Amino acid sequence: MTSRRVAFFISDSTAITAETLGQSLLSQFDHMQFDKVTLPFIDNVWKAEGAVIQINNTAKKTRKRPIVFSTLINTEIRQRIMNSDAIIFDFFDTFIGRLENELHMESSHAIGRYHGIVNDKTYHLRIDAVNYALNNDDGMTTKYYNRADVVLIGVSRTGKTPTCLYLALQFGVYAANYPLTEEDIAKTPIRMPALLLPYRKKLYGLSINPERLHVIRSERRPDSRYASLSQCQHEVKSVESLYASEQIPFLNISYMSVEEIATTILHESGLHRRVF
Repeated sequence: MTSRRVAFFISDSTAITAETLGQSLLSQFDHMQFDKVTLPFIDNVWKAEGAVIQINNTAKKTRKRPIVFSTLINTEIRQRIMNSDAIIFDFFDTFIGRLENELHMESSHAIGRYHGIVNDKTYHLRIDAVNYALNNDDGMTTKYYNRADVVLIGVSRTGKTPTCLYLALQFGVYAANYPLTEEDIAKTPIRMPALLLPYRKKLYGLSINPERLHVIRSERRPDSRYASLSQCQHEVKSVESLYASEQIPFLNISYMSVEEIATTILHESGLHRRVF
């Protein structure tokens, strides 16, 4: 029987950092299931006391101490959480002191510094990259591909859109994507669509195992020709043949997360990361 525990992610800001670091640790425990609760913007003592009540009630109900991942910077607020009936992993408490000692200076203890608008230029660049990805999604238009850092290509449902958005939001990369349709890959011999040829050096292909593609498409259009295994096999075989003949680098994304796909493309393409 699989064991269950409750995990809280608590922050005085968005809780994105607490979630990212905490879930990275929890992912190492394959045979444990975690009920996850995120408590962002715990930025005053009153909210902290409410969080403690929720944590303690969970401990009583489950008869197991909740696991709390915290990125609280305020000492008083952090201490309130520390007094709850939970096992606490406080990332700032763990690392800030050591950094202060090494750098011989005290940190700012500013709330939400990382995910706030620290640099207007960087923030606006990130937003512009996201807008670019949205406006150049799914082959809507190709006239702005000259601005693209990368143009992702692949058959339907290979993760092109979420990967472009992640590249934009996390790295400030201008990413467009173009779907290779059945019409594009039906030609003999198979050739790259003419409108993509001027951007050959920007192209990066995505592929997937036919069986995995069949499962994904079946969730969208069950019992359709589009989702049939034979159609998926045909499209994947054809598009990988196109990548090979045109010498387009490509990645099989069958069991990769969006984060892994985007980071792999960033490094393998030598793209310049504009935001950190």
